[in-house]
Amino acid sequence: MLHQALAGIKVLDLSRILAGPWCTQNLADLGAEVTKVERPGLGDDTRGWGPPYLHPPEGSADGDGETGLSAYFICCNRGKQSVAIDYATPEGAARIRKLALQADVLVENYKVGTLRRYGLDYESLKALNPRLVYLSITGFGQSGPMADKPGYDYVFQGMGGLMSYTGHPDGEPGAGPLRTGVAVVDLTTGMYATSAVLAALLRRHATGEGEYLDIALLDVAVALNANQASNYLVSGKAPQRSGNAHPNCAPYEVFRCADGHLILAIGNDAQFARLCEVACLGALATDPRYASNAGRIANLPALRKLLTDVFPTRDRQSWTQAFDAAGVPWGPIHSMEEVFAHPQVSHRQLVQQAEHPVLGRVPMIRNPMLAGSGAQALAPPPLLDEHGRRNGS
Repeated sequence: MLHQALAGIKVLDLSRILAGPWCTQNLADLGAEVTKVERPGLGDDTRGWGPPYLHPPEGSADGDGETGLSAYFICCNRGKQSVAIDYATPEGAARIRKLALQADVLVENYKVGTLRRYGLDYESLKALNPRLVYLSITGFGQSGPMADKPGYDYVFQGMGGLMSYTGHPDGEPGAGPLRTGVAVVDLTTGMYATSAVLAALLRRHATGEGEYLDIALLDVAVALNANQASNYLVSGKAPQRSGNAHPNCAPYEVFRCADGHLILAIGNDAQFARLCEVACLGALATDPRYASNAGRIANLPALRKLLTDVFPTRDRQSWTQAFDAAGVPWGPIHSMEEVFAHPQVSHRQLVQQAEHPVLGRVPMIRNPMLAGSGAQALAPPPLLDEHGRRNGS
């Protein structure tokens, strides 16, 4: 089963916030033993990123004064062991070197050069453990004019271009650049980092050699532009903010019905023809202005006006039943409450519970990579230094 694919692999996790912990949580979900090194007394910054917090059940022992875990920390730190070590002290650096000697993978996201001052950089640890896969996650990479600068996800959503075309166009209510609702650059960096670690382990299996991996949030932010970047490189025209519309497909956006909104996602001409039939706009399917996707993009304002006028004539249930019958792609816009009440989400068992000895049940989202692996018992996120205290270190 995939959830044991990395059984026997030891990961030393010196990362904080989201990108690094997202990567190491993936590795833990795949069966690796992950030891999370945290600052004594403080821990990962996200332990304080609340509310909300998950507290111990009322009336239970609180475990040495523990007040709970932030929901933010919970989302990216399950399945790990926590030990508190101050790497800036000779004793702490020595402990980390000892852990690195037994590790297969080390993940860190400190500023360039920070760990070198304590003999914890790749070259120093490679001399002790030549098989070590050492992953550094930074804002700008290990070299270049900005390599020494820190950076957070929000900075790279702007700097990498994503916010330049995300938001309502100028002249519309609420016009201006917008960030996404979650830290997509951090999360995508964590996924790229996971892939890089797995590739390095596969290469090590063939060669016996470790690897140094340099993953930068700026690189990921630029790559994340995907088709928008390709559109620019091919045409020389920068993408503009288009609200909920798609730059390459139409109609592909949100429309208001009589009692709310729905997403229409037309991906080809046949789907558009079926939409026109359902909407009693059959002539549009053969109209030269709209028959092809390129024509619909070129004439989108006029097409949008036609659809904006017709959608409010029926409620969402009427539209969606007709769309399902005709094979027209559409989607709802759910609140979190509706997401987790949805029968497909329930069927896929996306919400999992882990049992913590102090906090009780900890709700989490199952890793999508493990959908075909059957039920697994998830290990909860750790309290600060939980395993250091348990092991008496």
